[in-house]
Amino acid sequence: MKGYYREFFLFPDITILLVLIVGSIGWQVWSGLTWGAFIVFAFGMLTFMFSEYLTHRFVFHLKPPKNPFLLKMLKRLHYDHHTDPNDLHLLFLPLWYSLPNLSVLAIIFYLIAGSWGLTLGFASGLMMMLFLYEWKHYVAHRPIKPRTKFGKWVKKTHILHHFKNENFWYGVSTPFVDVLFGTLKNEKDVETSKTAKDLEKRV
Repeated sequence: MKGYYREFFLFPDITILLVLIVGSIGWQVWSGLTWGAFIVFAFGMLTFMFSEYLTHRFVFHLKPPKNPFLLKMLKRLHYDHHTDPNDLHLLFLPLWYSLPNLSVLAIIFYLIAGSWGLTLGFASGLMMMLFLYEWKHYVAHRPIKPRTKFGKWVKKTHILHHFKNENFWYGVSTPFVDVLFGTLKNEKDVETSKTAKDLEKRV
């Protein structure tokens, strides 16, 4: 297990993400934590959960675009991950994609809240949930046995998404959002997809 921890935490994108999380939370502690900071932190985590689901379902699973640049981007972000689910370099979202997207959410929050302090708390929640997403995604694709029933459930649903049918079980950090959108199914009720491992073949 130590080898897996080392592989995960020393992956450059994860290391940089952790530095940003520690830095942002450290700044808030130094500035003085408030209940508002805790609330917006939790809201940031919740926002990421929905953003993760919607992006995974409606962006990463777009039918192959004709534009070569967009196709190349989707291949890097998700298509190739379905083709080779255990490739470590395809397992994590690249920071050149995730950080700008989280920044957009943070800017929107700032325009609504009008407070840099609260926005930093919100952004910290976003980054923390991204980190948890990456860890759960990593566990799902490595021979690691989760200890809790919830962890086992999360891993199982993601494996079903990859090897049973790519049109269901989109939640990675948590399958609860799948419940809200009707994409959490009993595996016995879902047909095995012929394109789960090759998203480019979908028409």
